[in-house]
Amino acid sequence: MKKQSPYPAKFWPALIIFSLTGQVAWVVENMYFNVFIYKMFHASAAAISLMVAASAIAATLTTVFIGALSDKVGKRKVFMVAGYILWGLSIIAFAFIRTDVILTLFPSLNAAPGTAGAVAAATASAASVGVTLTIIMDCVMTFFGSSANDAAFNAWLTDATDNGGRGAAEGVNAMMPLIAILVVFGGFMSFDLNLQESWVRIFMIIGAAVLVIGVLGIFLITETGTRKEENAHYFANIVYGFRPSIVSANRLLYLTLFAFIIFNISIQIFMPYLLLYYDVALGMHNYVVIFAPAILVAAIVTAFVGRWYDRKGFRGSVYLAVGMLMVGYVLLYFCRATVPVFIGSLFMMSGYLSGMAVFGAMIRDYTPHGKAGMFQGLRIFAQVLIPGVIGPSIGAWILRNAATVVNDDGTSSFIPNEKIFLGAFLAAAVLVAVVWYELRALAKKQA
Repeated sequence: MKKQSPYPAKFWPALIIFSLTGQVAWVVENMYFNVFIYKMFHASAAAISLMVAASAIAATLTTVFIGALSDKVGKRKVFMVAGYILWGLSIIAFAFIRTDVILTLFPSLNAAPGTAGAVAAATASAASVGVTLTIIMDCVMTFFGSSANDAAFNAWLTDATDNGGRGAAEGVNAMMPLIAILVVFGGFMSFDLNLQESWVRIFMIIGAAVLVIGVLGIFLITETGTRKEENAHYFANIVYGFRPSIVSANRLLYLTLFAFIIFNISIQIFMPYLLLYYDVALGMHNYVVIFAPAILVAAIVTAFVGRWYDRKGFRGSVYLAVGMLMVGYVLLYFCRATVPVFIGSLFMMSGYLSGMAVFGAMIRDYTPHGKAGMFQGLRIFAQVLIPGVIGPSIGAWILRNAATVVNDDGTSSFIPNEKIFLGAFLAAAVLVAVVWYELRALAKKQA
């Protein structure tokens, strides 16, 4: 029986600090960048969709290739430390993406003095440049963030817990996304997101925190990289999960991944526009009061669903998760008042988090033994890349004729509407059909 090795004294502080800080940065990117380019540059739904898709592509390629590179060189610490420092600097750079800076850097955008509509024209031109710069910098930031966190940190955590006690470490790590959401929502709820100076402070605070953590990593992180000679053929490992022979030999795994893709497409149809829907369409400017408690309760529900999966398996838990998700969609589509919107958000978040847990467990159960690392690229394709491109595009198409509001500077912005939840519901209905087919295949295998 393998004896569990005690963790070094610096392990737990390193795990908590790096995991939480990384998740806080991802929350700002995933939930607040959409609000940033909408409020500061009046971005369209198509522009938001493009930003999410570009970021998903950048995250996927970065995680696959930098993760393989860290295996190749047998080092994790250098990627984590350098990555977090550069990640922090790239977040700080967003503080300088604002109209006054853009007009200073690009004086040609200013219309000639005295020209009718000169101010409005200059503002619209600066807004267009601001959207473009935000999308480009989002990809740059995602490259550094995925290198540091998705690729290096997660590989380091796997290496560091290889000798036992992985469950305890994973339990702490799994809590961090929820804690990060509460930290960000709670920390920024007093900021007026309609003001430019609020965004400057947000980016400066988060960027500085990530940068400092990168520097602390020099002293906190103990190198636990793999031996280089064991990973000499890392390009072959990257494409391992895409080979037709592997697909044929692991049919249930790939059916689960296909269902997981549809699940995440359903989520991505509405998620990029969710906070804007609360704020602009419903006028619930203090949406933290709705979202944060819903996340807390959803986390508890997810814990019970996870136990239910252990007892009843995929068949007994997947319909429960998808059912809660669809009930949430229905309530959010039909309801406008605060209480029913909270209930709808609670069902939606419970279904979302439970679905992630159920599909994640099923994927782990059917991943070939000893091949987990080779399938990580395939998993991020299913979780991030394909849904991140297709889902927001569907959402943008649904909102193509959405009502608009005229801003104080003469420009206009779209108003997200409840139809995004109808689109998400229809995608979830397709998911039910795919899951039914998968369960039939599972029953035949077990017969």
